[in-house]
Amino acid sequence: MPTLDYLLEQSQTTVAALAAASRLEEARVQAIVDGRWTPSPEEREAIAAALGLPLEQVAFGHNMNARNIRFHRFGLKEDFNARDSQSTD
Repeated sequence: MPTLDYLLEQSQTTVAALAAASRLEEARVQAIVDGRWTPSPEEREAIAAALGLPLEQVAFGHNMNARNIRFHRFGLKEDFNARDSQSTD
């Protein structure tokens, strides 16, 4: 099942255009596309309808690693200690 960002890329639709067509706030649609916000059932239906697709053909949901959000770090946990010790030298 294709993700929302993939569908936008393939259809060459912008987040702004999708927001207007779905009648949702652009910031909310951007968060949904980025995987930072899991849309409500109503938001899912509005987005799928705006894309002209059945709801079952669009993948929604969080796709960001919660550890990265919480600690504002990217990469492997094992590398964090090495980087932290280098910055204190």
